Amino acid sequence: MKTVLITGASSGIGKETAFVYAENNYNLILAARRKENLEKIKKEIEAKNSVKVDIYDIDLSKTDSAEQLYNKVKEGNTDVDVLINNAGFGINGEFKDIDMKREESMLILNILTLTKLTKLFVRDMVKKQSGHIINIASTAAFQGIPNFATYAASKSYVMNFSEAIAQELKKYNVKVTIINPGATLSEFADTAGFKGNAFSKAPTSKDLAKFIFSSMQKGKTNTIHGFKNKIMAFSTRLTPRNLLTKIAGKMME
Repeated sequence: MKTVLITGASSGIGKETAFVYAENNYNLILAARRKENLEKIKKEIEAKNSVKVDIYDIDLSKTDSAEQLYNKVKEGNTDVDVLINNAGFGINGEFKDIDMKREESMLILNILTLTKLTKLFVRDMVKKQSGHIINIASTAAFQGIPNFATYAASKSYVMNFSEAIAQELKKYNVKVTIINPGATLSEFADTAGFKGNAFSKAPTSKDLAKFIFSSMQKGKTNTIHGFKNKIMAFSTRLTPRNLLTKIAGKMME
């Protein structure tokens, strides 16, 4: 039985992805800050599925957290077949006004921790000539977005980084899949500071979790969730960059 490690697994997309993989007979390693949530998810999954669930409560926005999580997993003598770098958050607001410490935590989580975890587990996957990395980017990765500047930039990093290593790792039989969601019903909007009902008609976290699993099964490299999002992403190739940024900024208002 294969094992999947999912970060940011205590709620939303990460939680629903855990249920989808459990339903498909994967043992789980779940990592997130909220231990109580993880314990509830573990109990519910193990009650419904014949799988093993290990949980690690850890704040992945700390600079050395990737090494800590990797060492804990290795101490458990568990091979990770699939790594899903799902943990991340955004901050909505003007760049000059955003708290620098909070922004730093976001960049560590969205970029540094994701990169470190990928490197640590990829080395193991290369040795056994098998494995799959799934990195959650965003449709925000396709253009600069005023009032969402650092988040969009961090997801551009995730997409470009992942596309590059996908090519590097082909010869080792290690696959990389990039998932680009649009707006999704989860805790993301509240954490980012969005107001109103902008996300009310968005797909659910369960919808996205199923898409993540099917994209992995199909061996996709760069995927976009939702037909409208695919059209919007394609349009970025045809629109002048300055106009694209202006439009993105209007959409954020």
